[in-house]
Amino acid sequence: METDAKVIYLDNAATSWPKPPVVSQAMSEFLAKDAANPGRAGHRMAVAAEKMLDQARGQLTELIGGTDSHRMIFTMNCTDALNMAFKGLLHAGDHVITTTLEHNSVSRPLQAMADAGFISLTRVEFSPQTGVIDPADVKRAIGAKTRLIALSHAGNVLGTVQPAAEVGHIAREHGVRFLLDTAQTMGVIPINVVGQHVDMLAFPGHKSLLGPTGTGGLYVHTSVAVTDLAAFREGGTGGDSSSPLQPRLFPYFLEGGTPNTVGVAGLAAATRYVHRYGPDKILAHERHLVQRFVDSVADIEGLTIYGPTGSNAAANRVGTVSFNVEGHSPHEIGGILDEAFSIAVRPGLHCSPYAHKQIGSFPEGTVRVSPGHFNSLEDIDALVAALREITA
Repeated sequence: METDAKVIYLDNAATSWPKPPVVSQAMSEFLAKDAANPGRAGHRMAVAAEKMLDQARGQLTELIGGTDSHRMIFTMNCTDALNMAFKGLLHAGDHVITTTLEHNSVSRPLQAMADAGFISLTRVEFSPQTGVIDPADVKRAIGAKTRLIALSHAGNVLGTVQPAAEVGHIAREHGVRFLLDTAQTMGVIPINVVGQHVDMLAFPGHKSLLGPTGTGGLYVHTSVAVTDLAAFREGGTGGDSSSPLQPRLFPYFLEGGTPNTVGVAGLAAATRYVHRYGPDKILAHERHLVQRFVDSVADIEGLTIYGPTGSNAAANRVGTVSFNVEGHSPHEIGGILDEAFSIAVRPGLHCSPYAHKQIGSFPEGTVRVSPGHFNSLEDIDALVAALREITA
């Protein structure tokens, strides 16, 4: 894949770049041929647009081992999906369990609900050494009013993969709903909503799925009835227009308004690309690049890797690793890499302040390196060489 030779892009945990050519091609073709409003008319373009959405639902549902593609709800992004889940499922007096690994997309809506006295909230801590929570801590936190456990499948600071299946089993055992945030794993880590007892799954289209920004979804498993939810937004659905209320039928109950059909066309093409290429191959490549980085900087004085280190540092990670250099702020390192070496990384708190507090990097944060599908060993070696020059 040809990319801009002037930039080494290592910020794929924020959004993947570049995108496979099939993504822009699919979006252009859809705009040129079928960009009508799905479900709002009976003409052939509207029917084609609806068919494209249905096919995309099927592809994404298959990717996560889902059982009903009508329960694949398209959203603006993962944040939108998470808000839809929290504000649709939770009731006054409910107790929610989450972790200190979470992105603000999970932390902020839940904290706002807790501050308003609507819910009570428990944050389970992770091990700074392994970057992983202990499922037993989740089990101990469950009480009589616990309604939901919300867990990031992998943290966006350390990149460590969490024991989703074990937590899902605990949730099911105690009659508690389980929400999995797959912002960092959708498209690279195997997911099976049935086997992992996931009731609701939120994901973005623009990260490991390699799709366009402004896309994402919420999968509502059959363990959750439509009557268990409140509509996050109401509006036109293209059908049953005579009803004064949002029709209680998936996916329309949670999809008021015209969907981002152009974005979904690109997301569908990206999903097909990821499926054909192989998520396991993409993950293995990203882990190889992370391990190369960890091994290569081991002798740089004053450089600290957070989370797992050593020869198995990447074994339980997605393509993400955070570090700091003594005597330099994360933003200083990030700025120098960008301006002097044309290397794009992400300095700061990464919208995950609780994780940084726990690893001791708050308030400045860390430098996050997140290689992706289209990065190479040469990109990592260039980053390491730049860090050696900066710290010399």
